[in-house]
Amino acid sequence: MTGLEPKDRDWEARLRASFARQTVMTTFGAELGEVAPGAVEILLPYRADLCQQHGFLHAGVVSTIADSAGGYAAFTLFPSDASILTVEFKVNMLAPADGDRLRAVGRVYKPGRTLTICQVEAWMRKDGRERPCAVVQQTLMAVGPRPDIALAG
Repeated sequence: MTGLEPKDRDWEARLRASFARQTVMTTFGAELGEVAPGAVEILLPYRADLCQQHGFLHAGVVSTIADSAGGYAAFTLFPSDASILTVEFKVNMLAPADGDRLRAVGRVYKPGRTLTICQVEAWMRKDGRERPCAVVQQTLMAVGPRPDIALAG
C-alpha cells in the first residue's frame, strides 16, 4: 500500500481503459500486473523479436515498459480530466535483460499538481529468480483538458 490518495474515485477503471488503448503495450504483449494508487506493475513475457543482437530484451523495450509503469503510477493520482506526458527519464541498465519475463514497478516518489516524480525498478526472471536489470527516475506532467491531446482515460 502506498498511502497515496487518488483524486478520481474511478482511477482504476480509467487506468485499465487507458492501458488497453496504448498500442505499443499491445504490440509488445505487455500486461498490467498489480495496481494501487501511486504504484503500477507491468509484466512483459520474453519475446525473441523484442531482443537485441545477444538475445537480451532490448534496452529500448525495457525503457518503454519502465516509462509506462512510472507514467501509470502517476496517472493513478491525477484528476479524471487530466492526461499525462513524460517530461524526462533517466535509465540505468544494471544487467542484461536476460530471462523469461520482465517486471517493471513504477512508484510515485513525489506527487505534484503539475509535475510528479516517479521511480521505477525493473527485474528479469530467469530460472525462477528475479534479478534487477534497470532503475529509472522519471518526471511526468499532468496535462489538463486540451483539444490537441485526447484524455488518457
